Amino acid sequence: MRTCSCLTLFLWIYMFHMVESTQLQERMNRYLQKGRKFSISEDHGKMLRRTKRGWMWNQFFLLEEYTGTDTQYVGKLHTDQDKGDGNLKYILTGDGAGSLFIIDENTGDIHAAKKLDREEKSLYVLRAKAIDRKTGRQVEPESEFIIKIHDINDNEPKFTKDLYTANVPEMSGVGTYVIQVLATDADDANYGNSAKIVYSILQGQPYFSVDPESGIIKTALPDMSRENREQYQVVIQAKDMGGQMGGLSGTTTVNITLTDVNNNPPRFPQSTYQFSSSESVSLGTPLGRIKANDPDVGENAEMEYSLVEGDGSDMFDIITDKDTQEGIITVKKKLDFEKKMLYTLRIEASNTHPDPRFQHLGPFKDTAMVKISVEDVDEPPVFSKPFYLIEVDEDVKEGSIIGQIIAYDPDAIKNLIKYSVDRHTDMDRVFNIHSANGSIFTLKSLDREAYPWHNISITATEINNPKQSSHISVFIRILDINDHAPEFAKYYETFVCENAKPGQLIQTISVMDKDDPPRGHKFFFEPVPEFPLNPNFTIVDNKDNTAGVLTRKDGYSRHKMSTYLLPILIFDNDYPIQSSTGTLTIRVCACDNQGNMQSCNAEALILSAGLSTGALIAILLCILILLILVVLFAALKRQRKKEPLIISKDDVRDNIVTYNDEGGGEEDTQAFDIGTLRNPEAREDSKLRRDVMPETIFQIRRTAPLWENIDVQDFIHRRLKENDLDPSAPPYDSLATYAYEGNDSIADSLSSLESLTADCNQDYDYLSDWGPRFKKLADMYGGDDSDRD
Repeated sequence: MRTCSCLTLFLWIYMFHMVESTQLQERMNRYLQKGRKFSISEDHGKMLRRTKRGWMWNQFFLLEEYTGTDTQYVGKLHTDQDKGDGNLKYILTGDGAGSLFIIDENTGDIHAAKKLDREEKSLYVLRAKAIDRKTGRQVEPESEFIIKIHDINDNEPKFTKDLYTANVPEMSGVGTYVIQVLATDADDANYGNSAKIVYSILQGQPYFSVDPESGIIKTALPDMSRENREQYQVVIQAKDMGGQMGGLSGTTTVNITLTDVNNNPPRFPQSTYQFSSSESVSLGTPLGRIKANDPDVGENAEMEYSLVEGDGSDMFDIITDKDTQEGIITVKKKLDFEKKMLYTLRIEASNTHPDPRFQHLGPFKDTAMVKISVEDVDEPPVFSKPFYLIEVDEDVKEGSIIGQIIAYDPDAIKNLIKYSVDRHTDMDRVFNIHSANGSIFTLKSLDREAYPWHNISITATEINNPKQSSHISVFIRILDINDHAPEFAKYYETFVCENAKPGQLIQTISVMDKDDPPRGHKFFFEPVPEFPLNPNFTIVDNKDNTAGVLTRKDGYSRHKMSTYLLPILIFDNDYPIQSSTGTLTIRVCACDNQGNMQSCNAEALILSAGLSTGALIAILLCILILLILVVLFAALKRQRKKEPLIISKDDVRDNIVTYNDEGGGEEDTQAFDIGTLRNPEAREDSKLRRDVMPETIFQIRRTAPLWENIDVQDFIHRRLKENDLDPSAPPYDSLATYAYEGNDSIADSLSSLESLTADCNQDYDYLSDWGPRFKKLADMYGGDDSDRD
């Protein structure tokens, strides 16, 4: 079967090619005849010879969706000026020249470089010219021609909708219009049958049919009843190639609903109803409900009830409940058990919208008998209404009267009535009632958002007979005032991609308001006045109680700013206007090319900066090693402090004895003044060692004064011997500290720190007398421009 279809397709293409080639050749011949002209010039009175000029080509069409391995041959451009010596160059311009269509500039052969799709473009207009390679002159004027793309059946029919819905009245006759479906085919409707569509029904018979050419769906069965079946699903097929075998097809589904008509009369389920009523019942009190059944729906099932006859037609009334289509029997006049104990009524139910087409099915009404017995009771107080509905604003002040309840004693005695609130229905003690007049007033402030309704029960009791009491429900509706500001409907976890572009929607914000205005909510969104122009984001009010947050710049960086705070001003349109400011936290995240969030945490920031997990571990290890080295160095330093100050007898420090002598300056060639050793102020009588505390404190021996000795060597030996024999003396000879600085230097202090304490300016002119070595100091402190000024 597939081979036959392909063979048919090729035959059609071949025939069209021959016809098109013939037509094009004829147009070509006419063009060439116009191009050949005899021209006579009056110049010099000579006859000019005929000039032949003209283009020639032999193919003007291509098949779409070419799948061959080689480029598809389009045709050949040729001029009679071409002698075949290669002096001419063919140039092609226009639609697709150079990209879709390539010309051989030597031979004029044109090939299609790519596969073409007729549905994208059905024809291409090109221009050709031939120029002389040597002179660059055109040998033929530029000519325009058309390459037409021939269609193949590569597109299936497509319906304008995937799912159709339609309604048709029940009980319709055969051939009633339901709906028209439409399918389109992208193939060429002027070429073959590729775009010729035929409709057929695959599912939905025998109830419906479809016209094969127009796609109109009609009913196929008469008197279809909605009560038996309401919904039908019909599947329609559209097939191209005129419905022939091998054509492409598409389907759609049509959901058809039978709409109701008033073809069913109402009927009471029983012929007699019985009710009873006490004589104390108030006027308008419902005594009972009756209902006639009607299988129709909507307005076709609507009915009204009426009293047609009976001895109680003046005592009772019946009304129709439009919601339930029930008849409610109420008391029209005051009942008295002593006058009449039983009433008989005849009630009729009839459709309010009868259809004249179905009157032959019977009368569209029905009747039933209703019997009402009156009971004798000791009547309690009776309220003026069956229930009370009180509406009060939520901002009413405490102690305000919001309504009044009225009850009376139906008995002849007419006892006085007192009122009270059933606290089981008002445990929070929000309301109270005046016992004498029944005025209800508030005890606490009201809040509609917390409790929009309060249902309390009021008790009316006879004062002289407390056993006679009645209860009534009071429904208190709290009316709203605009006392809440709108706020965000939820917490938004908003993020923006680092590669975001300007104008990109990153968040849609909705708000909520605890208030309930009668005209509905209407919210507005604006930037806060403190920041009217945000350089990073824009707030757009969608005019549907939502707002969109758009990016305002090209790209964001987590390194510079990881989180943005966007304050948004929200206000409503009720009175008084309430507003609030919501802050949207926007995180900067890394996203893929599709805008999907990848990471927003701090670890990602570190990794993005070029530090891997291994590098972080290495850094931590290095820090740990440095800490260990510092601790070891501190421990070694402490250990060294505990070691003896002199380890070897040859330590150079036993030859260094510091006397804190300032010396005689740079010109002093002596090591130190030996006379200082004999200074009586240099001794340290009974001085203990200061670097190590001795374990046992011995009694200190006083030594003989040695400063009278002139021999310094003898003085030192005596000192050494004295310290060697002294058990409390330190064992280190070289650490015997004499702590003697020596006499004052003959040169006074050169410091200027104490100059501020002087009463007058110091004179440093004597520095000039000290020689060249003090010239620098003399220049600094001497003269008129010294620092002392």
